[in-house]
Parts: sequence; structure tokens; C-alpha cells
Amino acid sequence: MEIYNNHKRLYIAALLLFLALTLYAALIPAYKAQNDNAPLPNSKPLSEQEALGKAVFVKEGCVACHTQQVRNVEMDKFWGERPSVASDYARNKRPDIWRNTANLMGSERTGPDLTNIGKRQPGKEWHLIHLFQPRSVVAQSIMPAYPWLFEIKERAAAADVTVQVPEEYRKNIKGDIVATEDALNLVAYLQSLKQVSLPDGRPVPKFLYPKQSTPDLKGMGTQTEDAGLDGASLYAANCQACHQQNGEGLPGAFPALKGSSIVTDADPKALITVIMKGYNGRVKEGFAEMPPIGVNNNLKPEEITAIINHERTSWGNNASKVTVDEVKAVLAEIGK
Repeated sequence: MEIYNNHKRLYIAALLLFLALTLYAALIPAYKAQNDNAPLPNSKPLSEQEALGKAVFVKEGCVACHTQQVRNVEMDKFWGERPSVASDYARNKRPDIWRNTANLMGSERTGPDLTNIGKRQPGKEWHLIHLFQPRSVVAQSIMPAYPWLFEIKERAAAADVTVQVPEEYRKNIKGDIVATEDALNLVAYLQSLKQVSLPDGRPVPKFLYPKQSTPDLKGMGTQTEDAGLDGASLYAANCQACHQQNGEGLPGAFPALKGSSIVTDADPKALITVIMKGYNGRVKEGFAEMPPIGVNNNLKPEEITAIINHERTSWGNNASKVTVDEVKAVLAEIGK
């Protein structure tokens, strides 16, 4: 063919073929998918502060370790109430024509998935402490600290947001640790990451490959134990980040469970209610609002029982253990 002997014609033909394939295989499908993908009714666009926080998230490279996608496998059930769907990302828009940072789904889960972090950790206090020194709230964390997002002032102003970091992590810092605008914007973005419910009538994707459930103990009388679950491990996974391994919490941020009258009360109803519905009764004292851990983390009655029994018998607490049946009765009463 003559075209193979004419490099100009060959080049033009290859270029036209490439452009046609790009148009029909990439651009048109992407445009149609974008127009057909409506945001979920209960979702909200990012506020100006949250959008600025997203830019900080990108700038600091957080997407390298944190995903924002709940896969449809059982092991991801901890990160969200359901698997992610395309409509979860419909409100994400590229900031300008040159950059495409709309979706920060990520590909590495070196750190926890952040799809629902706004519900798992709604208070800004925890996030600020975590950013300044992650190991002050999660001892095993491998996340780097971000001290440049904070200022050290001899005395904070009334309008400043201070961070209550434990003494052992202040490293001889004299003065107040104050969050910068970048830190507050980043936290606002993290607080905005909340998984919303699908519209009524729309099929909810299921988590696949579930773990084998705990054997049913029917016929063995009242369940006085917590199905052999490790309360210390469950506490570490669900509660320790705020209340600490020693149960002493963080002064001015998270209350202590050691010696707590709610934890050691003979009637466990108040403690179970706090776990399932959260608690904001001590916000005026400077403590962060507690999220509904039991609901957010899909805790089963047996897991709640194991956590409660660990708290009631650790750090010098000497309250009687509760049973799975007692926990189930309270859950039925307060309404999960």
C-alpha cells in the first residue's frame, strides 16, 4: 500500500485513529457516565472550608496511605455501613481544567479507610491530636506526625484552637500548641467524610465472603460469658484510640474509664446506651463528643459484652461482669 511509503500520510492516519479511539473509548463514555451518575439525595457538596481541607489532604500526600472506598467484602464492614457505589462520588468535581483531584479513592490501605471517618470520629479534638502526634492516641500507629500544621505560642489567644497533647509527647514544648488554618481545614474535610444512606427502595449492595459466625449457644442456658471473645483486643480496636490503653483517657480531651461511675455502675444500661448512641454531655467541660461506636462499627451483642466486661474489670475497676443476655435486653429496650 502506498500509505506505507509516505510517512506523512502514515503519521496522519495513525493520529486520526488514535483521536477517534480516544473519543469513542474514553471521552464519550466518561461524559455519559458523569451525566448519568446523580448524587445521593442526602449528600452535601463540600463547603469552602472543607474544599480547602481537601487541598491540604492532597498536598500532604494523605491519599498515599488512606483509601476512600468501602469494598464489597466482609473485611471492609468496619469502614462503612455498606459497600461504596458510584453515586457516592458524584459530587466530586475537579478543581480546575489542569488538575483532576476529584476522587481520592486511593489504592493503598496502609492506614484506615476514611470513607466514614466523619462518623467514626466526629470530634475535631481527636483529629488535631492525631495530626500533631499520632502515637499519642494510637500507640501502634505508623503514621508520620504533622507538627508544621501547628504553631507554638507562649499564650494562646481567645480565638485560637489549642491541642491537648499528653505531656510525654510534648517534647519539652513550652507554651500552647495551636492549630493553624490548614490543620482546621483538613479536620473539617475529614469530618465531612460521612457515608449517607441509599434512597428507600434502592437495593443495598451486600458484603461478600463473610467470616464464619460464632457457634450458636442455644440450649446451654443463660449466656454468662461473651462467646469467648477477647475484650482487650476489641477495646483496642474500638475504644483505645480515645480512652487509651490504661483507661485514663486524655485530660481535657477524652474522659477516663478508670474509676468511671458509668462504667462500674451495677446497672449497665447507661454504659451500653453511650456505646450505641454516643454521648455529648461533657462537651462544656472541654471533652470531645463521643460517636455511637456500637452502631458505626456494627458491633454485635457478644462484642459489646466483651468490651464492657474488659472495662468493668480493668485498671482497678472491680464491677461485676454482664452477660450477653443482659446486653441484648438493654439493646432491645433502647432501640438499636
